Amino acid sequence: MSTPQSNPAGEHTRHSFPGTTEEVHAPSAEEQEVAAQMRDIAEVPAIEVITTAAVHLMSAAAVKCGLADGDDAEELKDLDEARKLITALAGFVTAAAPEIGSQHAGPLRDGLRSLQLAFREASELQDAPGKGPGEKFTGPVN
Repeated sequence: MSTPQSNPAGEHTRHSFPGTTEEVHAPSAEEQEVAAQMRDIAEVPAIEVITTAAVHLMSAAAVKCGLADGDDAEELKDLDEARKLITALAGFVTAAAPEIGSQHAGPLRDGLRSLQLAFREASELQDAPGKGPGEKFTGPVN
């Protein structure tokens, strides 16, 4: 144990082993903010984190399918990117469904199916049945 008498270096160093010192530092504002965010996220139920992540993937995929609001929807369309997002969403929803239950998985599956159909409609070249985005996880969508 260190006392002011046995620690002549002062309050800001701590002797761990003979011949070594370790700086004691007060957490910065940034570190305090990160700690607060970690406490906040720890209070969020897993189902909320999962559905929020799925909604983010859905939103991004919708924009990339050309479904964005506004005059620039066609400019934002990128079917290659949409395919990646829809496939990731399909894998995510398929993996999460047993954990989150049908009450939560059902709407996510419906949204996924809508995106798969929107992708098919937006594509000039049609994928073979079962080869569209995410269909390796969901099966053919028609």
